[in-house]
Amino acid sequence: MELPSLHGHYYIQQVADITGLSKQLIRKWETRYELIHPQRLDNGYRVYSEMDVNVLLHVKALVDQGQSVKQASEAVKAEQQSHSLERMTGNLDTTEFVEMNDFVLRLLEKGANCDEQEVNYLLQQAHHHYGLEHFLDDVIIPFMREVGNRWESGQWDAYQESLVSFAVRDYLIQIRRNFKYKEDAPLVLGACLPYELHEMPVHLLLLHAMLKGWKTILLGASPAPGSIELFVEKAKPRIVLLSVSTTLPFENDPEQLIRLDQFAKTHPETAFYIGGPGIHMYEGIELQSISIKNRLNDIDAFSSPFRMNT
Repeated sequence: MELPSLHGHYYIQQVADITGLSKQLIRKWETRYELIHPQRLDNGYRVYSEMDVNVLLHVKALVDQGQSVKQASEAVKAEQQSHSLERMTGNLDTTEFVEMNDFVLRLLEKGANCDEQEVNYLLQQAHHHYGLEHFLDDVIIPFMREVGNRWESGQWDAYQESLVSFAVRDYLIQIRRNFKYKEDAPLVLGACLPYELHEMPVHLLLLHAMLKGWKTILLGASPAPGSIELFVEKAKPRIVLLSVSTTLPFENDPEQLIRLDQFAKTHPETAFYIGGPGIHMYEGIELQSISIKNRLNDIDAFSSPFRMNT
């Protein structure tokens, strides 16, 4: 029997799907360590709050890092007690566990069960609830970060990660296709470097650029060598945003970024930027005409007056 959905509360099977913990282990942690305090409904079912689920996820993350369950439980309890004070004093540790909202938790549940239809429905609901900017920052980014963590740790199989990634990518593509911009909006090109397959950061960058009133073009994952240069010569974008999440582009073609940098030098009318973990992992890069940036807001051009309503 399928139980009715409860906004902000979860049945134990849902908690198990979200956290990757067995129902038996959830009950054990609940009783032995008094970490969480589920409520009991009139029909006898126990339900867990959004905070309960986040507590379990936090403890699990610490256990995965090598702590015992007892140590992790005590650390989470201590952090809960000091959390408010740290926020007030501004001393909150940026490495601390980041709590996930109801939409992210439900996306993890449906993604774990490969329920593509429900994943798409939740993406629509979250988009309408938050608006585009907060949808990207508060749902898509933490959700995809957690999906990546679960794939890397082996909690999720490759098919689960692929289904979710394709669903999110397709939804973001739909948003871009339906976005309205001014005809005279400046153009920004977004692309991965050749041999870079992780295109999600480019989608997010371009959607944020669209929110600021820019027209966008996406070359996507692993464009053919030379295609970025050809597009720049043809379309003359004002800005080029390059993304590199891994070191694969440099391993496959160690000289490609040097060539791009030389190309950028001969096209001063276009500003070139690059970012992503791959650029920081690859040592020995000295660029003259391509700027390394960590965030879109670090680029002065995106404070232009072309801001649009969504």
